[in-house]
Amino acid sequence: MRRVVCPGSFDPVTNGHLDIIGRTSRLYDEVVVAVLINIEKRSLFTVDERIEMLQAVTKEYGNVRVEKFHGLLVDFCRQQGIPSIVKGLRAVSDFDYELQMAQLNYRMSGVETLFMSTNPEYSFLSSSRLKEIARYGGDVSGLVPDLVHQLLVERLRG
Repeated sequence: MRRVVCPGSFDPVTNGHLDIIGRTSRLYDEVVVAVLINIEKRSLFTVDERIEMLQAVTKEYGNVRVEKFHGLLVDFCRQQGIPSIVKGLRAVSDFDYELQMAQLNYRMSGVETLFMSTNPEYSFLSSSRLKEIARYGGDVSGLVPDLVHQLLVERLRG
């Protein structure tokens, strides 16, 4: 069985994330979406809320599973028996950072990292920018799934 992990904080999940997850699901038998638990970072949504959102918006893919992890991604991969990571790249600046991480991960564990270019429709999109726009009342519909949009608006206005 060909297995891969798509890691991230997904705070919140965007249509760009879903594009990468969906395309990856067509290439692998199982895709594990790994939600990072980062206690040092203040998140808008809890880890459990992010997992629920991801499970809801990926349910159409029968081969996607959502898990949480903390610590090193390569340790998670080893524990889960996953030999490779897929990362979406929006721009050259992403590549510079992700290449260094990929090389470190490979040196530490032999886990391969594969890069998938983001659909140009989402190349400008990041969760942090999206949250900032939504905080100031900007319209982010069409950039996140409808469920996520509803939860985002409720959280920021509630």
